[in-house]
Amino acid sequence: MSSSRSRRAMLGDVAKLGAMVAIPRPLAALLGAPSPPARSAGDRTTYAKDSDRERLAAWSARLRAERLADAKTPLARAAARVGELAIGTPYVAYTLEEYLKAGGSATKEEPLALSLTRFDCVTLVESCLAIARAARAGGTPTWERFAREVERMRYRDGKRGDYTSRNHYFSEWISDGARRGLVRDLGAELGGEKDDRPLRFMTEHRKSYPALADDRVFDAIGAMERRLDGQPRRVIATARIAEVSDRVETGDVLAFATAIPGLDVTHSAMAYRDGAGVLRVLHAPLSGGSVEITRSTLPEYVAAIKRSTGILVARPL
Repeated sequence: MSSSRSRRAMLGDVAKLGAMVAIPRPLAALLGAPSPPARSAGDRTTYAKDSDRERLAAWSARLRAERLADAKTPLARAAARVGELAIGTPYVAYTLEEYLKAGGSATKEEPLALSLTRFDCVTLVESCLAIARAARAGGTPTWERFAREVERMRYRDGKRGDYTSRNHYFSEWISDGARRGLVRDLGAELGGEKDDRPLRFMTEHRKSYPALADDRVFDAIGAMERRLDGQPRRVIATARIAEVSDRVETGDVLAFATAIPGLDVTHSAMAYRDGAGVLRVLHAPLSGGSVEITRSTLPEYVAAIKRSTGILVARPL
């Protein structure tokens, strides 16, 4: 959540508060100008720089050449392969809020921000899954098809409206996707403990989210937070991650739960099992830098996060 702030700004704010992982935090320079925003008036047309389109074509072709776009191949495996291809791509925060900085309105339909040449932790996960699904669909993977796949993950019920239609808390990204068959929440089957603390981070930090300066937006976000009170998260405790690691697969979506009041998670990523079978983390690090696979194992990575309580896990379908 940044300018209009969503979970991405929450994550950024948390990082600034020193609540995130104790690892080096070099800030990567922004490469090139931002991609122009999507048209949002119903024609679904989106824009992309040539390098974005080239990556979509090349990465989709790679999935098909390696038979990872076949319906029999787990979607998570294909998404993780896209993540591998994205390694080295710079982390850039708050890309979804750029339209607000440019004078856009939080009460009008939100432009669909898309890029394959810069990511934050959530847009990396969304983009990898979107390309895997678009490649599997047959035909030439178009930018418009990629856009639609991102849109149906990013927005509640897959319907893009104003700022408030976005799944701002990542636990809702998971629960909304699970309800619509996009992912399977593995929390219960992995023995996750209920976290039923109310989520109020956005409304309790109103000044951090310029979009919430509008009373209508603030009230709508507050109503959304209250609706989530009936949806407790299932968190696999940090001490139990090693115990269940053999049941976590490459490409499973990970969210790193936190004890910070009012907040569900501070980071998102994908699980990645290397050639030796060691479970690591494939992510766009909040610290800046670029897309990477961690040297540390998943249990080690989570244990290093300040105020971490464990992980949420969801399997792409």
